[in-house]
Amino acid sequence: MASSSRVLLTSLLLFLLLAISLVESRRVMFNTQMLMDGGSANMDCGGSCAERCKLSSRPNLCKRACGSCCKKCSCVPPGTYGNYEMCPCYAAITTRGGQRKCP
Repeated sequence: MASSSRVLLTSLLLFLLLAISLVESRRVMFNTQMLMDGGSANMDCGGSCAERCKLSSRPNLCKRACGSCCKKCSCVPPGTYGNYEMCPCYAAITTRGGQRKCP
């Protein structure tokens, strides 16, 4: 009897963990898809670019370039460098020389 209640309790616990995992993965997929689709039209470009450019040696230039890219794409990749896959539009903007315009 005790063995069957343990099995039932373990099964219930595993089911709850699976349900929580599925809900969390859907939330992460939704947030990632929002970033890939261009994010929100009401994005705070100033705050996002200030965070992106906080370690730059030329923060004013970085913020200006980031701001123009953010206005076009409505997204800024997270972190202070890289992560371009989170915002493909931001990564695709280049200078005439073919270098990335967006920091």
